[in-house]
Amino acid sequence: MSTDRRELIGFAAVGLLAYAVDLTLFTSLRGPAALDPLTAKSLSFVAGCTVAYLGNARGTYRRAHATGVRPYAIFVAVNLAGALVQLLCLAVSHYGLGLTSQRADTVSGAIVGMALGTVLRFWGTRTLVFRA
Repeated sequence: MSTDRRELIGFAAVGLLAYAVDLTLFTSLRGPAALDPLTAKSLSFVAGCTVAYLGNARGTYRRAHATGVRPYAIFVAVNLAGALVQLLCLAVSHYGLGLTSQRADTVSGAIVGMALGTVLRFWGTRTLVFRA
């Protein structure tokens, strides 16, 4: 299997796990915990980001240098940019379009926003954090 293909599969697998953590926590915080959507998404992002970093550093890219402060700081910056994309989708839907149901918040923040943010994260993770 080519390195690019292995990398894409590893990134996707780690991303799915991080997404599951993010979505589960967001849904719990937005529903039973009754937090506002932006707070719930922010907290679920931190949990998902941590899972993604550990999985990519130790699994997908297997880079010994990826455990330092600098790569982690860059990873966080890349993921914050992705999170801003997610939050923007959620804010536009919830506050701009008035789609305020839990379902609408989940679709805009955890599906549409996550998909767009993932494109940015993959590029940034591959080129800025774990480059060969």
